[in-house]
Amino acid sequence: MDPKGQRMKLNDGHFIPVLGFGTFAPREVPKSEALEVTKFAIEAGFRHIDSAHLYQNEEQVGQAIRSKIADGTVKREDIFYTSKPGETLFPTDENGKPIFDSVDLCRTWEALEKCKDAGLTKSIGVSNFNHKQLEKILNKPGLKYKPVCNQVECHPYFNQSKLLDFCKSHDIVLVAYGALGSQRLKEWVNPNLPFLLEDPVLSAIAKKHRQTPALVALRYQIQRGVVVLAKSYNKKRIKENIQVFDFELTPEDMKAIDGLNSNMRYNELLLGVGHPEYPFVEEY
Repeated sequence: MDPKGQRMKLNDGHFIPVLGFGTFAPREVPKSEALEVTKFAIEAGFRHIDSAHLYQNEEQVGQAIRSKIADGTVKREDIFYTSKPGETLFPTDENGKPIFDSVDLCRTWEALEKCKDAGLTKSIGVSNFNHKQLEKILNKPGLKYKPVCNQVECHPYFNQSKLLDFCKSHDIVLVAYGALGSQRLKEWVNPNLPFLLEDPVLSAIAKKHRQTPALVALRYQIQRGVVVLAKSYNKKRIKENIQVFDFELTPEDMKAIDGLNSNMRYNELLLGVGHPEYPFVEEY
């Protein structure tokens, strides 16, 4: 961690900002909004931008980054941009479901290693991997580069403590998505699950620190050594989320939030159920 606690060192020597801006939005949100809110997020102070081929907005997010470089707000080296490749690396069947097995898992990693060697990316990591899948990569004969990170759902109701310990033991950074709960993403999430940000424990801690429950949930991750993504297309909340560095939770606060864990997953990625590499059949 750097002296200000705003960046973390990866196992390849590069640094990742511990607070990231998530750009995913539901299908009904116009793509043009991704351009506007990404520019606003960079102006507000975000330097880690998270997107993916699947989000179908990388063109707009890229335009936003380029415009903020062009107007002098940031330099390219200030921005840590995360993408996740689509069917170019992960072939799909006619229903859009990925078609690969555990051998392909390692072949896909080799393809990412080649991308790094070719200078197409500075760092390579994974998303939604359980510890057994990570072990397959780590134990692969001829492994050239370890994953620098594993991006997974992580929040006070699903704190991923075992996976976090595993990742830390292998110098892999855990990146939390869904850190504020994901109830607004109706096509992905069970609407009957409780609202994370209405939790009375989070609310009480927030009141004590004169912060919002969302900021408490984000700060919780940063203090436990997790890189956290804050996803919002609301400008007021984007500006608010950057204030996560303005306060600190006590050990008692952290323990109380740890106690909220109920292994409750909002995002089950049901599209992949039954696939040989569906990641959520393992405990962690």
